[in-house]
Amino acid sequence: LLLFFLLLIFINYEENNNGRNLIKVAYYCNSFKYGGIERIFLILIKYLSEETYFNISLITKEIKHKEEYHLPKGIKRIILSDQKMNLYQSIIKEKIDILIYNYEDKAIKKLNKLKQTKVIYYNHSSFLYWLYQRYIYKFKNTVYQIYKNCKYIISLIPIESNYLFKKWGIKSILLDNPCTFEYDSIKPSNLEHNNIIMIGRANDPVKRYELGIKSMETIVKEIPSCEMYIISSINKNLQNLINNLKLQKSVVFTGYQEKIEIYLKNASLHILSSLSETYPMALSEAKIFGIPTIICGLDYLALAKGGTVIIYDDNPETIGKEAIKILKDDGYRKKLGREARKSMKNRKNKNIAKIWVKLLISIYKGDDKFYQKLSNS
Repeated sequence: LLLFFLLLIFINYEENNNGRNLIKVAYYCNSFKYGGIERIFLILIKYLSEETYFNISLITKEIKHKEEYHLPKGIKRIILSDQKMNLYQSIIKEKIDILIYNYEDKAIKKLNKLKQTKVIYYNHSSFLYWLYQRYIYKFKNTVYQIYKNCKYIISLIPIESNYLFKKWGIKSILLDNPCTFEYDSIKPSNLEHNNIIMIGRANDPVKRYELGIKSMETIVKEIPSCEMYIISSINKNLQNLINNLKLQKSVVFTGYQEKIEIYLKNASLHILSSLSETYPMALSEAKIFGIPTIICGLDYLALAKGGTVIIYDDNPETIGKEAIKILKDDGYRKKLGREARKSMKNRKNKNIAKIWVKLLISIYKGDDKFYQKLSNS
C-alpha cells in the first residue's frame, strides 16, 4: 500500500511538471530591459514559478536585448515578433488561463472580450501622473471608463484604490509590490558616510533629477565631503548641469547598474524628487537598507510613512537644508533609518507571493470571494 501511495504521488508530480492540469498564467510587457515594472514582476514570477500550480509564460513585444534582466529558469518566453501575431492572437493560441497586463491603453477593451482568458490589470500608474501631463480628462474618459468593465484590477496607491476608484465605479484591490531585496537577508547601512543616492531612469523628466543635483550646491557648502551617486545611465543634459554648477567632484553618474547593493550599503540619505510615483522601487530599496529618504510631496504613496521626510516645496535649497539637517545629526539620521527599515518588516516578498498564489487560484476557479475580501479590506 505504501508503494502504491508513493507511486500515485510520483505520477501526480510528473503530470504537474509536464505542464498538465496547471493554471496557464502569462505576463505581457514590451521587453525586460532596464525598467522598474519589469524588474518587479520578474521578482514575483520567480516566486510563482516555485509553486506547483502554475505554468508561467512571459510574452514580450520586442526581441531579447543585451541589457535585459535575467529571466527565471524554466520560464517560457513568447516573442510576438517571432510568432508574427499580436497579443490577442497569441493568448488564444497558447490557451492562456490568466493574463496579467500592466499597460493603460485601449487594448484593454479588446482584452475584455476574451472568453477563455481572465485578465488581471496591474495598474502601475498614478492618476496624478496624467493630471500633471494634462491628460487627465482624456484619460479618465477612456481608460478609466474601460476599467469599469474590468473584473480584476490591482492598484498600488491607497487613495486611488480605496477612494477614487470606488467613486468612479471601479472595483480594485490594493496590493504591495515585491522588493528587489529580501528583508531578512539585508544588513542595513551603518549611515556613517556622507553619501546621497538617487536611483532610477535619469532620462525620465518626471524623476526631476535636476532638483537633487541643484540641492548639492547648498549641501557641499556646509558638508564639502558629501557625494551624490546617481544610479542610472548618464544623461547628457544633467551632466551639463553638473558641469555648469562645478559639481563634478560631488555628483557622479554610476552608469547602468544591475546590482546596486554597494551603493545602498554606503549611503546615508536617499532623495526622491519625482513629480509622480506609484510604488517606487527605489524607495523600497532604500528603506530595506535603513536609509532615510527626502520625498518631494508624494504623501499618497503606500510607502510614504516611516523613515521619510516629506517636503512640499520644489526648491533645491529646501531639499539641501533638510539633507544637511539629516547628515549632520547622527541621532536624527539613525532614528529615521530605523523607522525606514521597520516600515518594511511586514512587506516581505514571500507574504506578497502567497497573496498572489491565492488570488490566481481563486480567479482561475471562478471563485471571487478572495478578491472581494481583498477589495473590502
